[in-house]
Amino acid sequence: MLAQVAIVPSAPILVPELSGPDAAEVIGVRAAALAAGESLGAVADRWVAIGADGPNRRFSSYGVDVPVTLRAGGDDEPSPLTMLIAAWLRGETAPAASIRPLVVDPSWTPLEAASAGLDLAASINDYPIPVGVLVVADGATALTPSAPGGGDRASAHELQRRIDDAIASADLEALAALDPAACEVDGVGGRVALQVLAALARGHEMTSELRYADAPLGVGYTVATWTLR
Repeated sequence: MLAQVAIVPSAPILVPELSGPDAAEVIGVRAAALAAGESLGAVADRWVAIGADGPNRRFSSYGVDVPVTLRAGGDDEPSPLTMLIAAWLRGETAPAASIRPLVVDPSWTPLEAASAGLDLAASINDYPIPVGVLVVADGATALTPSAPGGGDRASAHELQRRIDDAIASADLEALAALDPAACEVDGVGGRVALQVLAALARGHEMTSELRYADAPLGVGYTVATWTLR
């Protein structure tokens, strides 16, 4: 059964060893992500983490060797960044939890994402104990002049506003309707994961707690908790 959903960014800066514990620009998003992880861990010790595929790496590739695992006693295995973040959050907030990774292809169409979400919903609904879902998804990458996506673009701001509003209101239709071409132009790496979530949560009445929505490094970082009404 679905217990709760947490949405966090796939940002290495969440990890203090990588950004520095006193990096002022990331204190807010890190605190929000940790709070979301703690909330998820309080209601479920079985998690499914949904995130985009990418090169298999360890955190050492981002500057510091920070071992992380998807389950207590597991191995520190190379993984896509989204799963590294999921494993780090588990270790920091719910060390007794275990994570089943669902790594999605960032090129999937909305229909392919919806199919994966419906399949996951069926497996979660059949599970006899509460399951938490952790969605690891970044937003637009062109939200400040120095942003990695090529500067500050009005289209990116508008797209990020729609994503933030949809997450803040648990608007499944708005997430399902995200346009792949527009998301690719403005660097929304989390589109597919959010559309998997939209299908997964279909049929559930969800209340959203928006914990953070900003772009401290020019990338849209959104943190939220969705709870069943």
